[in-house]
Amino acid sequence: MLNSIRRNLYITVSGLVKFNTRNYIMEKEDKSEDKKELKEDIVDAFRIEAVSEKGVDYDKLITKFGSSKITPELIERYEKAIGKPAHHFLRRGIFFSHRDFDKILTTYESKKPFYIYTGRGPSNDALHLGHLIPFTFTKYLQDVFDVPVIIQLTDDEKYYHKPLELEACRRYAIENIKDIIAVGFNPKRTFIFRDTDFIDQLYPNSLVIAKHITLSQIKGIFGFNDSDNVGKFSFPPLQAAPAFSTTFPHIFGDKHIPCLIPHAIDQDVYFRMTRDVAARTGMIKTACIHACFFPALQGLKSKMSGSIETSSIFCTDTPNQIKNKINKYAFSGGQDSAEKQRELGANLDVDVAYQYLRFFLEDEAEFLEIGRKYQKGELLTGEVKKRAISVIQEVVATHQKNRAKVTDEIIKDFMSRKEIDPLPATFRK
Repeated sequence: MLNSIRRNLYITVSGLVKFNTRNYIMEKEDKSEDKKELKEDIVDAFRIEAVSEKGVDYDKLITKFGSSKITPELIERYEKAIGKPAHHFLRRGIFFSHRDFDKILTTYESKKPFYIYTGRGPSNDALHLGHLIPFTFTKYLQDVFDVPVIIQLTDDEKYYHKPLELEACRRYAIENIKDIIAVGFNPKRTFIFRDTDFIDQLYPNSLVIAKHITLSQIKGIFGFNDSDNVGKFSFPPLQAAPAFSTTFPHIFGDKHIPCLIPHAIDQDVYFRMTRDVAARTGMIKTACIHACFFPALQGLKSKMSGSIETSSIFCTDTPNQIKNKINKYAFSGGQDSAEKQRELGANLDVDVAYQYLRFFLEDEAEFLEIGRKYQKGELLTGEVKKRAISVIQEVVATHQKNRAKVTDEIIKDFMSRKEIDPLPATFRK
């Protein structure tokens, strides 16, 4: 209670100390709400919490958000367009929902240009495994389509939302860029920027976007209130701006080119807003493809969080740290004894080690075999955790090796405003 009172003391322009009664009451109400049993999944830009041990009900979320499910037919069309099997992220439903991904395929099939945009909010100097998912998939899409990739580091957003100094956010952004480059993006076809460096080009389109969004809409979309700093209200148009190609004249000139955004489903609120603005300004609606959440070690009811050390495996963790975290904290869907496990088998839907294999074990035959045996009781929890540990250790070790090769000159090249041909090489005359 004392901390809550301190948070709501503030100094007026005249120097008087006052108390924000309204916000204090809201905090008390929020805490009392937390004590109540959760009735439905909560998924927004700032909170993810599921009712079920199985995690978020993504079918319900598709209906609630008004997106479209990625169907076997859409995957088949995609495979035909690219001439190769789909990534296991698509086959296993890790990317499960979309907005106008079919139109992006039409653009590609018509040999017309598009680009990919994704981003990261730099709130600390290390990424965790969940952060790698959209970047890994974006890099894969760049390889498949041979299109430009734009990556935004929202140092301004984190300054508004976190108890951090601006220079710390800018420094974290550079550290995060090293991790992003380590994923393997093509330097000739990738542009990475911090908002505070690229504001001269972000600003014009953000003005257009801001003019078409009211204060009440921002409050309704993001849940901000009168006690929030004004920066939180002003930021969303800056995250929307990279979805419009004219924000990048050094790449696209003044041409209007479609954009595809791979991102976790909790960020969809930003791009529903962006698409609404596009419809009212004559710009092209951005297409989106949505990922499910990478689960916390404690279970699928919440996503992995960088602010909770014991919920996360970081890209800086040692092999021994990875082993200890999975063995100690990874929630098990197996039974509480070897005898019961052999008799009843495991619940794969809630087992964290198995879910980590779903994300990172690329060998389809091995993944299916582990699932079959674990579910039937032919494998014990310790055996599945052991395999998950080895897979994750390899992923993190490879990432650390690649990151160590990233020099200041390489960072400078990725962040330079170089020309990039929007067309894939195979489409150029």
